Amino acid sequence: MELPSFAVAVWMFVCLYASVLGYPNGKVREACTSMVPRHGSSPQLSPEHSITVNATQFKPGDNIEVHLSGPDFEGFFIQARDAEQLDSPAVGSFVLADRRWSQLLTCGRTKNSAVSHTSKAKKKDIKVYWIAPGDAPKRVQFLATVVKKYRIFWVKILGPVVSQPEVLSPTPPLHATSELMSTSRPVSHISKPFSASGCGIMKFCIRNPTNCDPGSASCFFLSFQQEESSVFVELSGPSEGYLSFAFSHDQWMGGDDAYLCVNEDHHVHVSTAHLKGRSHPLLDSENALEDVSWRLADGVLQCSFRRSIRLPAYKGRFNLDTSYYIFLADGEASEGGLIYKHHRQPLVTDGLYNVTGLPQDIGGSRAPRLVKAHGALMFVAWITTVSIGAIVARFFKPVWSHSFLLGKELWFQVHRMLMLTTVMLTSISFVLPFVYRGGWSQQAGFHPYLGCAVMALTIFQPLVAGFRPSRHAPRRQLFNWFHWSTGTTARMLAVVTMFLGMDLPALDLPDPWDTYAMIGFVAWHVGTDVLLEIHSYCLIRKVELIEDDRVQILQSLTSAEAEGRLFKQIVLTIYVCGNIVFLVAFLIAVNQV
Repeated sequence: MELPSFAVAVWMFVCLYASVLGYPNGKVREACTSMVPRHGSSPQLSPEHSITVNATQFKPGDNIEVHLSGPDFEGFFIQARDAEQLDSPAVGSFVLADRRWSQLLTCGRTKNSAVSHTSKAKKKDIKVYWIAPGDAPKRVQFLATVVKKYRIFWVKILGPVVSQPEVLSPTPPLHATSELMSTSRPVSHISKPFSASGCGIMKFCIRNPTNCDPGSASCFFLSFQQEESSVFVELSGPSEGYLSFAFSHDQWMGGDDAYLCVNEDHHVHVSTAHLKGRSHPLLDSENALEDVSWRLADGVLQCSFRRSIRLPAYKGRFNLDTSYYIFLADGEASEGGLIYKHHRQPLVTDGLYNVTGLPQDIGGSRAPRLVKAHGALMFVAWITTVSIGAIVARFFKPVWSHSFLLGKELWFQVHRMLMLTTVMLTSISFVLPFVYRGGWSQQAGFHPYLGCAVMALTIFQPLVAGFRPSRHAPRRQLFNWFHWSTGTTARMLAVVTMFLGMDLPALDLPDPWDTYAMIGFVAWHVGTDVLLEIHSYCLIRKVELIEDDRVQILQSLTSAEAEGRLFKQIVLTIYVCGNIVFLVAFLIAVNQV
């Protein structure tokens, strides 16, 4: 039996995609607990590499410089753990010194609690900074796994032990630190995470995800509380570089009043800025902020400050008694405090809000509505209508050949209706990103190029169908093959395009859920296709075994197809229901970003 080419091709793509996804450079979260690389061999016994630190004692909030050095090595994995229980979860979080060679990983519930390599390039020395958490054990030991070559590696190389002093000095209370203290040794200026109590009652809050706890390592939190003629602002979120928010008159960057909290060499610098278009923010030479405080702990950056509601003496500062759209962004920063463009879409409120007006507790969206609509329409078109239409055309001709709708065979009318719906949905969806961007996006990778190819094939397919020869014409077979190959190419490109589009910053569906769900859908479609193909093959073999006479074969074939009608209809019903489940899951995910 010859399996459908589309099924085989897509299945090969999924396998290759999944294999690449399973072994990205340095993303070895599977080794969080054991620290053992899955290289199929035993670790070496006598380590050649060593770990050194620049301090032997620490207090919560302190940072310790950690060095891993030795002969050339390709990979590494660094953690800090309770010295009394080395099998316990990772302790504290790390900050990178050089992003070219190292990257942060999240082990367990602590963000940035491990460091690994970014590539197999040879390296001799790695430097990172460990940030002591507020609930650190008394003694902490650093551990490292080092890979010299694929089958030559050392596991849990023991590093120095650092400990807390017997008596800890009291932590300065909130708001006790001025911006001038940011040049001193980093300490915990804010004693604990911010609280959401009072949100919607005493203060205006923005939280992402909605109703999240500011104390968690995945919550972005921004609050405004009016205090007479000033507003007290709290900003926190998981970031190793910077957090920022801005007031805007519209939902586009440009001409905005911005505020940045930037991690500069493990000190947080809080400043105001003005945004001009999508260029780098222009920092103000004078700072209108008072009572600035900050904290870096467990991978979460916190800052707070106070500013007057009206600042007529400062150009570019908006009055806070007016309604604005509010942006919230995060991104990376260099050791010198240079900030880089945010790697994902900023959070934007869905309307204009006055932060000194009625207190509210709201959320926001990182995906513009036009981009959401683009993704939703493409999912409807290429997960439901085109997939069901292709199944009907391929396997239901003999089942519905004697049923008619509006003078045409039922299978043909259903197929045509679904495919024309696909053309309509794809065409509408195709225009939306161009409307949103105002032109071509240079930062979307191959997604827009492949999308244009899919759109071209989608329009080309019904145009060619309009010139379909009659059923018994000599060129009908050639047309059938050409029509099938064009449609199959469009579907394969659409699958690849959706894979690439799901992780673009403008949509950024939950990872890795989105990839697994898309792989599941492709497997579901290929499985259904193969099942129906096997069923059709078995029917033909059954007929060939019954009779050798050609006339009787045709009669038996008709009888066999009738016997298989119920099976195909059941499979189609289950397939449609499964497609709807996948579609609903994707639409829910799109609505939540």
